[in-house]
Amino acid sequence: MKPKILFVDDDANLLNSLRRTLRTHFEFDTALGGVEGLKLIAAQGPYAVVVADMTMPGMDGVTFLEHVRRESPHAVRLMLTGNADQQTAVDAVNRGCIFRFLTKPCPPETLQPALEVALQQHALERNERELLEGTLAGCVKVLSEVLGLTAPEQLGRGQRLRDSMHGFARHVGAGPAWELDLAALLAPIGFAALPLTVIRRSSLATDLSQAEVELIRQVPRIGHDLLVGIPRLEGVARAILYQQKHFDGTGFPYDAVAGPALPIGARLLKILTDRLELELDGVVKQRALATMQDRTGVYDPDLLKQCFGCFTDFLANALSAECQVYALTLDELQPGQVVVSEITMANGLPLLTAGSRLTPMLIERLRNHAKLAPLKGHIMVQTPPAIPDPTPRAV
Repeated sequence: MKPKILFVDDDANLLNSLRRTLRTHFEFDTALGGVEGLKLIAAQGPYAVVVADMTMPGMDGVTFLEHVRRESPHAVRLMLTGNADQQTAVDAVNRGCIFRFLTKPCPPETLQPALEVALQQHALERNERELLEGTLAGCVKVLSEVLGLTAPEQLGRGQRLRDSMHGFARHVGAGPAWELDLAALLAPIGFAALPLTVIRRSSLATDLSQAEVELIRQVPRIGHDLLVGIPRLEGVARAILYQQKHFDGTGFPYDAVAGPALPIGARLLKILTDRLELELDGVVKQRALATMQDRTGVYDPDLLKQCFGCFTDFLANALSAECQVYALTLDELQPGQVVVSEITMANGLPLLTAGSRLTPMLIERLRNHAKLAPLKGHIMVQTPPAIPDPTPRAV
């Protein structure tokens, strides 16, 4: 779709003149004033470039472009002004983040090249976002696959936390949604750096040595350190770092961050993680709520109540009574299918827990294990509806 330009001015004659002189060069709309301009952005946007007059009754150009910056952040913003004083320039740059000033009256031979440069800037920024987001999506995929290879039961837990976070964050109005979804999915990523013996012993709930307990306690920090250097994942890394921190400030990491100062993602994760642990132990519904409320100072009390308002019975589960169960061979497995019952080797070694979503690397792992020793029984799976990809997309 050809990129569009929006002109906003309170002078109807000027807008009519723009239509006559520029209609063969650009695709654009015009709005008579800031209020009408915002309505057009909401109804017909996004616009690649927005050009606004500085002096307009009701809503001046700076205020209008400040709204545009929030509601259509990827639009390149230009200002037409006959009053290019220093304070106007400072306000426009600080509040509207404008790309260029144009002085009125602005003849077509000046305006047209400026619009072409603005459109080029919009295309450049879009290409950079798409490159970054493609890289980000690839990083997330690799990280989750690595976790699935080293600690598949932890990947399954992260997948279920992600499914639950997807509904919980929207229920409480927290965001950005993609960031919270990724924080939940990658919450156990630190396990990928632990020795396999420690991972297996922790999954079997055997008694751990003090050194092993300390290693597992470091999982949030390891996860944070793995992610914090990836562009746009700084917020995800911070939520993972504080995922076990108590609302009263006790717990890991040992610093002064507490209460509302804790990242919202960390507070949501702490509630979901501990509720999932209770469900796996058979403590559900109101008994789970009472148990968690008795843990004074551990959870954000308002978010805890809202969690049980969002999920009155159980957290989100990829398994569904409404989806048919299939007994498949290894060659019939497909990414996205959900394991219905635990997959183990014939010797009893667990490979995947029930509720895990299959990925290409998990399927490859199962096939490689089967080359060395047989798997136990058939592989039972469901094909539930796909969940949204949490990585952000360029707009």
